[in-house]
Amino acid sequence: MRVRSVKRSRRERTWTHLPPLLRLLILTQLAFNVGFFAVLPFLAEHLGAAIGMAGWLVGLVLGLRTFSQQGLFVVGGALTDRYGVRPVVLTGCLLRIAGFAWLGYAQQTWSVIGAVLLIGFAAALFSPAVESEVARQAVLWEEAGQGPRTRVLALLTVAGQAGAFLGPLLGALLLSVDFRTVCLAGAGVFVLVLAGHLWLLPQRIPGRERIRVRGGVGDMLRNRRFLAVCCAYGAYLLAYNQLYLALPEEVERTAGSQAPLAWLFALSSLLVVATQLPVTHWAASRLDQRRSMAAGLVLISVGFAVVAVARPAALTGFAGLLPAAAFVVLLTVGQMLVAPAARAWVPDLTREGRLGLYTGALSSVSGLIVLVGSAATGSLLDAGLPPSVPWLALAAIPLLAVALLPGRTRVPGPSAG
Repeated sequence: MRVRSVKRSRRERTWTHLPPLLRLLILTQLAFNVGFFAVLPFLAEHLGAAIGMAGWLVGLVLGLRTFSQQGLFVVGGALTDRYGVRPVVLTGCLLRIAGFAWLGYAQQTWSVIGAVLLIGFAAALFSPAVESEVARQAVLWEEAGQGPRTRVLALLTVAGQAGAFLGPLLGALLLSVDFRTVCLAGAGVFVLVLAGHLWLLPQRIPGRERIRVRGGVGDMLRNRRFLAVCCAYGAYLLAYNQLYLALPEEVERTAGSQAPLAWLFALSSLLVVATQLPVTHWAASRLDQRRSMAAGLVLISVGFAVVAVARPAALTGFAGLLPAAAFVVLLTVGQMLVAPAARAWVPDLTREGRLGLYTGALSSVSGLIVLVGSAATGSLLDAGLPPSVPWLALAAIPLLAVALLPGRTRVPGPSAG
């Protein structure tokens, strides 16, 4: 009982000791995801059933949204370095409001695509701005002796997962009216975020100098250590993407439908919300960023291996779902080790004043890996191979990523930008 109270007080102390700017940015991540996930889970059904798009066209629209978001993170990061956090975040909020309102009324293919691209590009603006400033502030928090930077970045992850959990509940509630109401509610969330940031977000953040000259991309592309971290992070994201690709196929086989998927997704989100901070505290006291990422990747690999070992038995029903549940748990725990560590490592690998660019590039490079890797994974799953082979191949990817991780070397604080 005493241990539990100590852990609770430690979490509360971390939050209350954060500067107001950090608390605002972390709550921003929560609000972003509530608004976004109120709409996204219901988009494919709306495009197919209400608008009548063919399946391939629905897939194309969803792919364009991902590209306009993940692929352009590097643009949002570079703009943040050049113009500062406030204008980029506010512009992103305005574009997201316009995109959601447009989507609610879009009925033709070209109109839907335009709205979806606008929604994705909005996130490519505000997400790198928020994430890079949280990372910079986390470094300053650590240098002030307040605790490991990963603890702050873990709060960002928790806020994002909480939003991803609450958003679909809001969307499902409003879907009883219609999809347009869901879109307008999502836009309403961003109206509130915009108003809050107009009031609370400082015009100029102390210590953050804007970069007046262009460039930086060439140096980044020559930064082998940073690119190695990007590739390892991309391997983790490719593994995480199997929640939407390989796992549904396995659940369909064992349960006869994909109904249990909702419970497995809820299990993943609740695990992050409930245990991310204790896991991060444990890792911060024992592991540096490299070892934390390596441990997480190994756990993810074990999750795939569990399904691969169980697959030849062709179990069905409740027993057949147990390996899938074990995979979700191990993948989620691996995520809790990898994601905060990767974000915490980026400031040590960044050229001075370029933290936004590098934070955006982490998502863009890893997003490209997921795009290519997902196509290869889909082909692997459809190739008619023995049932264990695709899962064993997926288990090998995180292990290969461990070998890519560079040695852990701290760079002096000014490089945080």
